[in-house]
Amino acid sequence: MTPLRAWLARHHEGEPVGVTSVCSAHPLVIEAAALQVKDGGGVLLVEATSNQVDQYGGYTGMRPADFAALVHGIVDRAGLPRERVVLGGDHLGPQRWRDLGPDEAMDRADALVTAYVRAGFTKIHLDCSAACAGDPVPLPGTLVAERAARLARTAEKAAAEVRADLGYVIGTEVPVPGGARETIESLTPTTPQAARATVAEHRAAFAEAGVDDAWERVIALVVQPGVEFDHVRVVDYAPAAARSLSEVVTEYPGLVFEAHSTDYQTRDGLAALVRDHWAVLKVGPGLTFALREALFALAAIEDELAGDRSGLVDKLEAAMLADPSWWAGYYDGDPDQQRLARRYSYSDRSRYYWPRPEVEAAVERLFHNLDTVGIPLPLLSQYLPDQYRRVRAGELSPTARALVIDHVRDVLREYAHACGEVAA
Repeated sequence: MTPLRAWLARHHEGEPVGVTSVCSAHPLVIEAAALQVKDGGGVLLVEATSNQVDQYGGYTGMRPADFAALVHGIVDRAGLPRERVVLGGDHLGPQRWRDLGPDEAMDRADALVTAYVRAGFTKIHLDCSAACAGDPVPLPGTLVAERAARLARTAEKAAAEVRADLGYVIGTEVPVPGGARETIESLTPTTPQAARATVAEHRAAFAEAGVDDAWERVIALVVQPGVEFDHVRVVDYAPAAARSLSEVVTEYPGLVFEAHSTDYQTRDGLAALVRDHWAVLKVGPGLTFALREALFALAAIEDELAGDRSGLVDKLEAAMLADPSWWAGYYDGDPDQQRLARRYSYSDRSRYYWPRPEVEAAVERLFHNLDTVGIPLPLLSQYLPDQYRRVRAGELSPTARALVIDHVRDVLREYAHACGEVAA
């Protein structure tokens, strides 16, 4: 039994526990998550999405084995035992190749899933909800389930080669990764009937595909609890609206709900989601949003001090303007509105630009500058007050890097509280 399945077994036994799914490839975010789990409890679940990481490199340039090596290197340096680490593959399916016909797209999806399993990923989200070229729109649920079962069969074959114990996630009502593009006013949770139909369709498809045994390893169902965020607002969880849906999962022993787009939910909202059986809480942009907050705060402190400037904020802006492909389809409005969105939007499209060499160099220069001169405590209080209190209490080093990581951990502390972990 994987550490994740063992942890979720406590939820099935009636404990209000869950797990935070960290959906980020940024090394500082992963380090923050590793330290949070090391100092707290539970398991570290880090997930890569199929657009981030694939057999060709994805937008990060990493293949599944590369991503696994990145995570393992970070957790080893953090001192977190690998047996408490779970790697997940998110949205694994034909989405990356939906402009192709379904046959070719699914062939590539088979290769994608195989690469993930061989690289040591044990939580596999089978997401075949995207229509390929020539497909009917929307896709019938039975066809989605048939394709997911095909990928499960592929994953089982790869798992047998590497002796892996997998856990599967299914679901056809899958939110858009990274938050909504359009302004949202409200959301309707998945209906209980739709949730039951998804389970029935997938179970039948698994049987038809000859992977009945794999069905026993389906651990979670993605449904919409009524949470989402766009560029400027958050739709908070309303337990009453999702009450009938939350009861459905109790009909399926061994199954929990998985909630996507939980970024920016309140502490109470996150805890209510776990209580209502959304025992896997996915968060991504909310973590890099906190990373950006801390880096911008340090850049503001740097501006108050003498010496050469890193120019971090300006260099990030220049990188986004030079290549608008990651934000132009998301941020509408006039130039001033777009500028604000590039810097401060909840959807945090700036996260795609931190790996750029010129931006990475600016971050390192910022850290060097501040660590060389030292951050005056009054300025730390002005810009990062929570970290100031921990520095004053002797709980946190006042180095720039440590301050950034701790600010990201402030988000993870909310999730740790909601998931029943001991927050550090």
